[in-house]
Amino acid sequence: MAQDESRNTHTIRVATYNIHRARGLDGRTRLERIAAVLATVDADIVALQEVVGASPLKPGQAAELGAALGMGWVMAPTRHWRTALFGNVVLSRLPVRHHVQHDLTWKTCEPRNVQRVDFEVDSHVLHFYNVHLGTALLERRHQAARLASLVHDRRVTGPKIVLGDFNEWARGLATDILAERLQSIDLRQHLKRGRNYPGFFPILHLDHIYYEGHVEVLKVTSPRDRLTLVASDHLPLVADLKIGF
Repeated sequence: MAQDESRNTHTIRVATYNIHRARGLDGRTRLERIAAVLATVDADIVALQEVVGASPLKPGQAAELGAALGMGWVMAPTRHWRTALFGNVVLSRLPVRHHVQHDLTWKTCEPRNVQRVDFEVDSHVLHFYNVHLGTALLERRHQAARLASLVHDRRVTGPKIVLGDFNEWARGLATDILAERLQSIDLRQHLKRGRNYPGFFPILHLDHIYYEGHVEVLKVTSPRDRLTLVASDHLPLVADLKIGF
């Protein structure tokens, strides 16, 4: 993270990465590959989806990744995976001021939530939303409306970053609903390949970054090398943002 004191802005690197329980495209579960990808990305804040949490026998992937990378973490579980918690995780080098999760579950579909983490940046607050939307069209429409309402809440002031796996296979209702209230990073303007799923031969654009407030997009990357192509079924999406307070 870099600071420009004369303008009261900070440059922060954020990333979103669906790690698919650390199960790679070779069928092997290797958390050390996920850790290596994240170490290379070198983000200040990372939104992870499909993370296996603590169980009676193991500390969980979030704890192991945090220890390996020297980062703090908070988890927002949505359900259980066998005997372990399962859901979204935020890793960060910044101090956490507040953490809350909001239910986005629609009818009888798989439980979903949005995880909001408020970070302290000097004497200011940055609101960071980590989300993993559902796979059904009507489900995503409900979740997008709920998410947009939560993020657009005027009682929550300051810059806001919204990112994660939106499961929007093509531009649809969820994208339109979010775009009405939030700014979106158009990956086509930043990446030669705007698609990041599946990792080995990406043909879909499922991961997105939205924002609200004084945010300037400096750079967007989606690392695509031998490691990222096999570590998960998604590629990480990384953005350098200049945030004004």
